[in-house]
Amino acid sequence: MIAKYRLLALDMDGTLLNDEQQITPKTVEWIKKAMDAGVHVCLSTGRTSRGAMPYAEQLGLETPMIMVNGSEVWRTPSELYRRSLLDVTLVKTMHEIAEEYGTWFWACSVDEVYNRDNWDGDIEGREWLKFGYSTEDDDIRHKLLMRLQDLGGLEITNSSPTNLEINPLGINKASGIREVCKLLGLEMSQVVAVGDSLNDLAAIQQSGFGVAMGNAQEVVKQEADAVVATNNDDGIAEVIQKYILAEAELEVEAQAGRSSGK
Repeated sequence: MIAKYRLLALDMDGTLLNDEQQITPKTVEWIKKAMDAGVHVCLSTGRTSRGAMPYAEQLGLETPMIMVNGSEVWRTPSELYRRSLLDVTLVKTMHEIAEEYGTWFWACSVDEVYNRDNWDGDIEGREWLKFGYSTEDDDIRHKLLMRLQDLGGLEITNSSPTNLEINPLGINKASGIREVCKLLGLEMSQVVAVGDSLNDLAAIQQSGFGVAMGNAQEVVKQEADAVVATNNDDGIAEVIQKYILAEAELEVEAQAGRSSGK
């Protein structure tokens, strides 16, 4: 059975993982069924490789993967393909803005994730992939967004309604999926992308079929081709069952009908 969609790109937090940070047995079962049908399953996450790879190993994935919102593309779980770094000057400025507003921040370097608690000030001595802010204060978050937009050269998204995530301009999950498609010899039209937050939006908009989780932010739901159950109710299993393998079965039936002259 050959699926119409050949690549399933999965966000992790709020999508593949339930609120206990687990992949449920039912979701594992349907991911295996998709893989058995020839579908490549790809993690497409804001996490670093260190935080994502244990789940790739759990699922037995050997496909290319997108990490840190697209700042890294891995050819396999053990081989880095491409890395896009933030300008060190911009990282300095973003840290100064965090201090100015007294807001929680974190920054992903190539080697480690730093935050307000373990920040040692060594910006120039490291290579940076992503910077983030988190605050429950809507007014401060809006001011941060305005400051970031004025800086330029940045791709600004979020992984929850209360944070901001910053990558180099033009680097996002959609750009990562395009590179994965090239590695696999696929087109974007053959991709199903699933997610719940603004860092999934470009992928959902630009893939062949974009799916929002039931727990997704409203703008993500509005842009998606379909909305499924939440991350706590096996929404990924629904995606595979309803939109990937069902499509493959219909195509098989259609081919059988054509070959029999119906």
